[in-house]
Amino acid sequence: MKNLSIKEFAEITASKSAVPGGGSIAALCGGLGAALVEMVSNLTIGNKKYAEAEDKMISIKSRALILRNDLLDDIEKDSNAYAQVMNAYKLPKANDEEKKIRSLEIQKGLKTAVLVPLEIAFKSYKVIELSSEVVKFGNKNAVTDGLVSAMMARTATLAALLNAKINLGSIKDVLFVVEMSEKALKLEANCIVEEKRILDSIKL
Repeated sequence: MKNLSIKEFAEITASKSAVPGGGSIAALCGGLGAALVEMVSNLTIGNKKYAEAEDKMISIKSRALILRNDLLDDIEKDSNAYAQVMNAYKLPKANDEEKKIRSLEIQKGLKTAVLVPLEIAFKSYKVIELSSEVVKFGNKNAVTDGLVSAMMARTATLAALLNAKINLGSIKDVLFVVEMSEKALKLEANCIVEEKRILDSIKL
């Protein structure tokens, strides 16, 4: 999906197809947030005015590139996770054995549909952390790009968490649900606080 044009991707999203959905859009937002971090880094690297931040920006740029590539790959990964659940629901259930297999596959698919968006959320939160760095140390002429990066990554994090949480409601493994719910709640709280801190750090 990452190789589609923007127009093609938007048209598929707007169609009756269930994928790409919210999780894939979250991954895209996170990837674009990472790209903006790279942009601010590139506008800082080589600028004599920011010579002291050169090494830091080079490191940030490298980490942002990895996150961008991973998150763009996650667009497809999230769609595949949703498809796994849908395919499990389509399995036959004519007898007890088939019902058992179907139930196990549904539960397996639902766990994947929690873990994938949760992974997207954690990666997107890392983008927020990098956004904070470029806003603080990067080229001041691109500070708003750094702020938009934080906002995009914040949206990506919260959106991915929504997709994870809705699937938790159908999972029977109580320990898994408790563990993932705690991770999601903690990340959600940290995300909101961190974005506000970054935005409040700049007076425009």
